[in-house]
Amino acid sequence: MDSKYLIGIIVAIIIIVGAYMAFAGGSDQKTIEIAGSTSVQPVAEKLAQAYMEKHPDVKINVQGGGTSVGIKSAKEGTADIGTASSKPKDNESQGLVQTEIAKDGIVVVVNKANSVSDLTINQTKDIFSGNVTDWSKVGDSAGTINILTREDGSGTRDGFEKIIMGKTDIKKDAIVQSSTEAIAQAVKGDTNAIGYISLAHLTDDVKAVKINGVTASESTVLDGTYKITRPFIFLTKGEPTGTVKDFIDFCLSAEGKALIKEEGAVPV
Repeated sequence: MDSKYLIGIIVAIIIIVGAYMAFAGGSDQKTIEIAGSTSVQPVAEKLAQAYMEKHPDVKINVQGGGTSVGIKSAKEGTADIGTASSKPKDNESQGLVQTEIAKDGIVVVVNKANSVSDLTINQTKDIFSGNVTDWSKVGDSAGTINILTREDGSGTRDGFEKIIMGKTDIKKDAIVQSSTEAIAQAVKGDTNAIGYISLAHLTDDVKAVKINGVTASESTVLDGTYKITRPFIFLTKGEPTGTVKDFIDFCLSAEGKALIKEEGAVPV
């Protein structure tokens, strides 16, 4: 047999085998899509990163968008796991399995220059409804209160409205922000601002206000003495199976709980 012809055959075999191995290796790659609450997002990202380090054949993509996006994505199957920071309404939850991975406090925050350090639930409600419009009415020097809130569909807003506002609406001209980080940044830059953010995202850039004399912390969220709390939930379309189930089991393990705690949420 001609040596050039033989070499050609060998090269062709190598290319075919290489292509097959690449295809076979690629087919072993498993992907999990996660989307939803921007409050849950950093916790989910931390858990995903740790899981992928243990399972290099798994790729986990984590996106935000809000709790409403998490519910919709899980129901439609465009995400393997939808994330929510409030329990779905009865008409939203059909077909969805809910796994609570953590609890979180919703913290009322003001600028660090603000002297107000404690508000009652009623005072908080009066401020966010617009019944109280000047800081002098609640213990600070005079100044118009600038209210910051989250968008409709936000789990943080839903939790805040259910616990603080009841059937009373947040003031219509409140400034709407699309993430808990955006509210924190806006409060940091405005001495007259007030907003609410996830405890998991609380930093020294803003001042946390006590509610009814209780500071938001891991222990007060867990024992229920801090009243503005909400769940961090994973939503799946039916019972999770395979790699998705294994990832959720990891999140609920001792290692997963430690990671959740590191991110500032309270593992259940």
